[in-house]
Amino acid sequence: MAAKKSKNKAPAASEFRSEALAQALEKQDMAAVALALRNGNTVVPLIRPGARDNPLDGGEVWTYRDPSTGDVALLLFSDAKNKPANLPPGVGIYSPAWLRSFLTAHRDVITTVFLDIAGPHPMQAPPAELLRALDA
Repeated sequence: MAAKKSKNKAPAASEFRSEALAQALEKQDMAAVALALRNGNTVVPLIRPGARDNPLDGGEVWTYRDPSTGDVALLLFSDAKNKPANLPPGVGIYSPAWLRSFLTAHRDVITTVFLDIAGPHPMQAPPAELLRALDA
């Protein structure tokens, strides 16, 4: 019975949201986007969600590889509700430290980062620009 209670305490994926990032994207203000990413969490699509019983298992992040060019894009969302249905169903919510670490580790592979790619207010930025923003 206790396991059931702890399951109910975890937020539903549909509750994952960054209000600051949503507002920054609505204004199309890159400085505000940088501030939101530096100070708040980001919703990320997952191929495989992390194990509920293992807080060290963050899951496996999904990236998009363009079949014609081989370019790899990381997709970030201000709200789990903005993730297109054709992407893997799982999402995670990650910290600025995680985003910095992920972009640093994959800087030679990821060619672009899309924010709310399907709207309502999409933006795109190179990983190097986001890393500069996260380090500012």
